Amino acid sequence: MTKIFRNPWLVPGMSLLLLMAALATIEVSGPLVPVSGSMGAWASITVAITVQALPFLVLGTIVSGLISAFVPPTALARVTPRNPFVAVPTAGVAGMVLPGCECASVPVAQSLMRRGLPPAAALAFLLAAPAVNPVVLVSTAVAFQGNRLMVWARLVASLVTVILVGWIWVTFAKDEWMKPQGSHCDIGTSRAETFRATAIHDLLNAGGYLVVGAMAAALMKTFVPQDWVLKLAENPLLSVVVMAGLAVLLSLCSEADAFVAASLTTISPTAQLAFLVVGPMVDVKLFAMQVGAFGSKFATRFMSLTLVAGIFVSLFLGRAFFGA
Repeated sequence: MTKIFRNPWLVPGMSLLLLMAALATIEVSGPLVPVSGSMGAWASITVAITVQALPFLVLGTIVSGLISAFVPPTALARVTPRNPFVAVPTAGVAGMVLPGCECASVPVAQSLMRRGLPPAAALAFLLAAPAVNPVVLVSTAVAFQGNRLMVWARLVASLVTVILVGWIWVTFAKDEWMKPQGSHCDIGTSRAETFRATAIHDLLNAGGYLVVGAMAAALMKTFVPQDWVLKLAENPLLSVVVMAGLAVLLSLCSEADAFVAASLTTISPTAQLAFLVVGPMVDVKLFAMQVGAFGSKFATRFMSLTLVAGIFVSLFLGRAFFGA
């Protein structure tokens, strides 16, 4: 019996069976907790956003697990130029090829620095990997079906933010600001174990934040007076700043945040863009991970720089793409 419960695949297997049983019960008996009125609308919107985003969240965690299990940490270092100003955009573009969430990108960035990659390039990869990977772009295209231009705006704005932050860091950062420490992601004893541990960790960690984000978005759509939302939308600068701040607080997974942003239809496309650009690079959980990995001096300065750069780039490119 002990050996059964030590099976690393038992938890995900049992979770899947329980989910299937719950869905079957709801199909036969109806909702377990009937709700109506405003609460019913809130629950419906929450579930709709979560269900839409969940496949992309699962796909993202599978990709993250495969990267951790099969892609050597030195792969990026071998193809990155030694000149830091050239290495920054190279590492940023590499984030499109080697996708991952924050849990994967922070320890990989540490490993790349230990192997001699310029810190600014490793940090560019850290920012780009969760922001511009293929899963994120596909999920954005699905979420914004009526506005496919948002996919290109997100890609361009995120890459410009990554490069801008990297170049500023190369120019002004001091070595004493960064204190590398150990990795926060456990590595398994085999590739299968590494894949399982990474995928489950990322799914459980990001899934909770997805539900919280969906609940917050549904709360805004259901209970926040529309007059307030319209007033916010009338002030372009304020709406961008508020949406950027919301992205930081919600700490959504980048594979799922587009569905939350797309649900806020009364917000301007530029404000939605700010939410999508800032969220994967600056949030509460990422700040905590960076404090642990590189120290509080680094995290405070780097996250502040990234936040300001993300808002500035979103404002500028939002006007270029959407005209507002």
